[in-house]
Amino acid sequence: MPPDDNADRDELFRQAWRLRDEKRPAEALSLFERLIGLEPNGYRARDGLGVAFGDLGRRAEAIDQFERAVAVASQNGSLWQNLGVAQLRASRFQESVVSLETALTLGHRTEDLFASLAIALFRCARHLDAMPLFERIWASASGDASTRYIGAECALALGDFRRGLAWFESRWDMQPAMAEFMPSGRPWLGNFPIEGKTILVFAEQGMGDSLQFCRYIPLLGRRAKVILAVPSPLGRLMRGLDGVDTILVEGQQAPAFDAWIPMLSLPLAFGTTVETIPAAVPYLHADPNQQSAWHDYVSSLPGRKVGLVWAGAPNRDAPDVDPVDKRRSMTLGHFAPLASVPGVCLISLQKGPAAAQARFAPEGMELHDWTEDIDDFADTAALVEALDLVISVDTSVAHLAGALGKPVWILNRYDQCWRWMIGRAGSPWYPTARIFRQKSPGDWAGVVEAVVEALRAGE
Repeated sequence: MPPDDNADRDELFRQAWRLRDEKRPAEALSLFERLIGLEPNGYRARDGLGVAFGDLGRRAEAIDQFERAVAVASQNGSLWQNLGVAQLRASRFQESVVSLETALTLGHRTEDLFASLAIALFRCARHLDAMPLFERIWASASGDASTRYIGAECALALGDFRRGLAWFESRWDMQPAMAEFMPSGRPWLGNFPIEGKTILVFAEQGMGDSLQFCRYIPLLGRRAKVILAVPSPLGRLMRGLDGVDTILVEGQQAPAFDAWIPMLSLPLAFGTTVETIPAAVPYLHADPNQQSAWHDYVSSLPGRKVGLVWAGAPNRDAPDVDPVDKRRSMTLGHFAPLASVPGVCLISLQKGPAAAQARFAPEGMELHDWTEDIDDFADTAALVEALDLVISVDTSVAHLAGALGKPVWILNRYDQCWRWMIGRAGSPWYPTARIFRQKSPGDWAGVVEAVVEALRAGE
């Protein structure tokens, strides 16, 4: 029978929160829903229900419950914090900032609140406002590994490589299970001499990261014998990289080595600053025979040959990564205005699930698509070398074009990746790159309009 006094009701609340703490959100949800029937005009049950919805990944429903709770108890800073965190998880960043700042105004101050606000400000491209909060988090050793990692991205985006690269090592704390996959032996971060030694360098994140940071291998190869371990789609291309003694792909056993380093730690090991980025291009090269074959084929087409990439690679198994891919990716339909530019010949470089869009190009767009003939990045590199320009969202082909020294226009989301830095139309990593950035979140139309104007001007 339903309780008829506050003591019984409080016991139900304790049970509901205990279920939540025991990672049983569905059961907690059921109990909080029952409590709402007992306290229809209260906020406690809606707060708990919002938390349970959030635990279940039902973000819109979580936000709805927190909004109902603050409508009842608008002076409760904890509720505003919960609302702000739910909005942050739903990628509603500007709303999140408002809610979290409201919590602060009401005197609610917790380290979790400062961490969430720092991330929300960062996602709103307010790096200068976010940075003091990240500094606070690092100084107090608070915040989880993910928050500290985002702080590293903020510092790097601002050009503070001294702190940013050191903080960037916190990425390993985000994935404790990765420790068992780390090589045995001695890690190297530039902290001891490696002259004459053998060092294993291994890829750790996406293809674009490997394409960007393999630029350090020639420098390393002057000091040590380098074993380079990369994903299979990069193996053939990386065999032509200066400084590599041995290339390994998945499933291949490494020979003996004296030390090891993850590829994204190379900038730290070399003490990189913005001014000392090794930016000489090209540092990767296409196979001459493949390149010649594509050139003969593509040269028969009229006009300026422009390669297009409109989407990254989705990762539905990584809840924190997939929303970023959605924000960085567009559709082929967004590129429709490019068809109106005279003297431009459009060629698809898109791979992955989004490549299917090429079969349904926008009306009036002639799009040449030979991507079924592309199996790895060596194949893509040969085709890119035959083009005049690559226009790409922030994904691996943008890095490939930059590494090959080809002109590349990078179409960037509003909350851009740290590597493109803030306030720059070009990139210190790639001298041939030009960046077109959204002026407001999701504004691909404005980006494409700027690209069309540049193409018409013959830039």
